[in-house]
Formats: sequence, structure tokens, C-alpha cells
Amino acid sequence: MEFNYHILGDSAVLIRLEQEISPRILEKANAFTNAIQSLEIKGITQVLPSYSEVTIFYNPTLISLPRLLKTIKKIKIEDFSYNKKEVRLIHIPVCYDISLGLDIESVAEHHQIKIETLIDKHCSNKYLVYMLGFTPGFAYLGGLNPQLATPRKQTPRKLIPAGSVGIAGNQTGIYPINSPGGWQILGQTPIKMFDINRKPEVFIQSGDYIQFDPITIEEFNKIKESTPPEYQIRTEKYTPEYE
Repeated sequence: MEFNYHILGDSAVLIRLEQEISPRILEKANAFTNAIQSLEIKGITQVLPSYSEVTIFYNPTLISLPRLLKTIKKIKIEDFSYNKKEVRLIHIPVCYDISLGLDIESVAEHHQIKIETLIDKHCSNKYLVYMLGFTPGFAYLGGLNPQLATPRKQTPRKLIPAGSVGIAGNQTGIYPINSPGGWQILGQTPIKMFDINRKPEVFIQSGDYIQFDPITIEEFNKIKESTPPEYQIRTEKYTPEYE
């Protein structure tokens, strides 16, 4: 297998598979990740796929970079392709009430549409999880309706509440923890996207698809305040609709 690579310090290397961002290339990155993990190479500590790249973290006292690269170049990625019938579609409840959607009014005004139309368009698409990053479990989602593409805020907020769902450019995403950020916030999910006391801490992964289901502020508060959470996250099998 041929690829370009970039050394990241003394214990990580970034493998660049393609120069384009697309569902097909992400599928290739995930298949490559599966292939590396299946080999159980001594010295590799973590493998992270993202967009069109894969980052490999390793212990240099157990495996050298030349040996690592030589080993993974032998991988035949076609032997590890994804079975699209096994892709998960995860339904995430989101409340778009203006008390939680900090920017929903300004985004609707920016696009000259009603808030109800904005919500409908945002909930109509199925979003591909391209990668997790920025903060633990932050999901970068592709597949946003082009009519909703919105620039980031000129001045980022110092604090965005955990569960906030926002738009930045042609992507949408979910803030898993309280953090600063510059995305345009449309609403909030009552679901904990990251929980250090849960296994796994993050229940979504690269290659999954997400669909947002609108809920009322009353439903949001009921789920948020229940202990343990009464809401059961709904998942189903999904076949991606691309060539």
C-alpha cells in the first residue's frame, strides 16, 4: 500500500491516504485503521482515523519508525473494507428552543428562513461522523444541507454548554463537554456525549451516521433531570447512499 507520511514528534506518525475529503476516503481510512489494529503490532499504542488521514501512536522503545512503516506498507486495504450494512445510524434528541439554541435566531435570519424551516432542514439529513477531536468526543459531522452553511462566529464564546449542537462552515457538530468555541449554536441534546464514568466514554465513532430528532423543552428537561437517564438512544443499521 502506498501513502505519504509525516512524522509527529518521536512517538507518532500521520499517514495521509488521499488529498480529498469524502465518505469514500473516510471509509478507506477506517478500513486502514481496522487493518492496523488487527495485526496487533507490538509497540503501537493507539490508531486514530480522521477525514483522509490516520495517526499512529507508538512506543519508540518497542518499535522503530522504519520498522513500523515497513510493516504497515504490506497491508492490503481491500481485505479490510467496510461492510456498509453494518454502519450505525444513531438518533440524537435535540431541543432547538431559543433558550438553548444561542444562535438559532441569528442563523435563521442570516439565511432568511423561519426557525421552523431551519430546524426541519437540520433534522432532515443523516450526518457522517468524520472524526472525533478538539475535546474528548467532539463529533465533526459532514452532510450538512448546503443551504445551512454558516460562517463561524467572529468572536468565539468562552463557554459553550455540554451537549450544544452547532454549525461551522459546511459542518455540524456536538460539544461533548463545557468548553470555549466559535460554532453557531442551534440547540442542545440532553444526552451525555462524553462520560468518564461510562464504558465506552464516547458511544459514537468515526464512520457512524447521526440523525437529529427534535424534542420540546419539556422533553429536554425531563431527560436531563432523570437519574439514571430515561432516554434510550436509538440506533439502526444504515446503508450510505453514495456511489
